Amino acid sequence: MTQLLLALALGALFSVGTFLVLRRDVVQVVWGVAIIGQAANAYLVTMGGFGGFAPVGGGTTDPVVQALVLTAIVIGFGTTALALVLTYRVYEEHGTIDVEELGTGGDT
Repeated sequence: MTQLLLALALGALFSVGTFLVLRRDVVQVVWGVAIIGQAANAYLVTMGGFGGFAPVGGGTTDPVVQALVLTAIVIGFGTTALALVLTYRVYEEHGTIDVEELGTGGDT
């Protein structure tokens, strides 16, 4: 039952992220990429196992996966912040953050 719930939650996160990536607004695209990245991190943690601590549960959880995901979270936060700052700069330069208007020049 737990695996089904996790699969549904991950599917929902990937779906929302994909929906946002396909939008015309650059900010929504950035948030979509961030959500997909966090969904991938949740997937990695899920596949790393839920054995618990060695003295308590009898099983162990792989610490390499947790270290990898922690590093990915920090890097993802930094790249999302950079993308939002660049989006703000594009808005200052062109007066729009619509992807189609930016593709045609934006000064029509």
